[in-house]
Amino acid sequence: MGQKKDLTGSEKSKIVRYLAEGCSSLKIAKLLKRDHRTIKRFIQNSQQGHKKRVEKPRRKITAHELRKVKRAAAKMPLATSLAIFQSCNITGVPKSTRCAILRDMAKVRKAERRPPLNKTHKLKRQDWAKKYLKTDFSKVLWTDEMRVSLDGPDGWARGWTGTGQRAPVRLRRQQGGGGVLVWAGIIKDELVGPFRVEDGVKLNSQSYCQFLEDTFFNQWYRKKSASFKKNMIFMQDNAPSHASKYSTAWLARKGIKEEKLMTWPPCSPDLNPIENLWSIIKCEIYKEGKQYTSLNSVWEAVVAAARNVDGEQIKTLTESMDGRLLSVLAKKGGYIGR
Repeated sequence: MGQKKDLTGSEKSKIVRYLAEGCSSLKIAKLLKRDHRTIKRFIQNSQQGHKKRVEKPRRKITAHELRKVKRAAAKMPLATSLAIFQSCNITGVPKSTRCAILRDMAKVRKAERRPPLNKTHKLKRQDWAKKYLKTDFSKVLWTDEMRVSLDGPDGWARGWTGTGQRAPVRLRRQQGGGGVLVWAGIIKDELVGPFRVEDGVKLNSQSYCQFLEDTFFNQWYRKKSASFKKNMIFMQDNAPSHASKYSTAWLARKGIKEEKLMTWPPCSPDLNPIENLWSIIKCEIYKEGKQYTSLNSVWEAVVAAARNVDGEQIKTLTESMDGRLLSVLAKKGGYIGR
């Protein structure tokens, strides 16, 4: 009989049943054709696991201390339960009790990632909202780039796993395995692209303009009517390759200038509806902690996910702009979320 590493779930159930029938560990090993030491080890571990738990006396928390904990939790966002209780000079409370108390008054959250906004940024965001408040946003083409990696964002590979099942193995790669840079745009209920930036190309002013020439202008814009081109407003953020004098002059030669090129406030990804499209695509391509083995495979997944985004979803995003502008004004240029 060869020695195996682990007992299966059905074998463990049979061992329990045989023990209840009064069989010895040696007889069970013969019945299951398993090594006797494996059977004995399982029985010993099971017996140790059923030892009666000794309840330790727990420190009682007074109503006054609870109020102190609540105030400390409000003043110390993202702090650990230990740090919160120590700030209140409450000691001798086990972690399980601390967490149980905090669950009634707080939630475990991750810090939100957003660009910093100073006074000047907020003023420019308000000026931008006032300028475009009466704009017909169905004529605005919202554009942006997104980088996708083989493994996806950190922390996305979590989910429920059935009892007795092992969590799937995730690949570990040095330097993240690289990624693909994707450009796309949305206008009214239409998706433009996505287009893939050639691997190894760093987007400076010259390469960005050449990329737009090869993809956006040759494959989409040139097919549009003269009236569409006359009314379309082109939006891009303030990335150096976008806002440089070279890129601005190049777009002007293409007829995208003055009122046809939307000015953009600094540090404002929350105002661009295409950011929500990126979230939809990423949720799809990385669902269930999916990983990819090649850049081509993750690009194919992006294309497939983009095809599944219907016109109504895109229309919902582009029609949200009026509400976003009103929110910016209501918050005096503050961050509005996405």
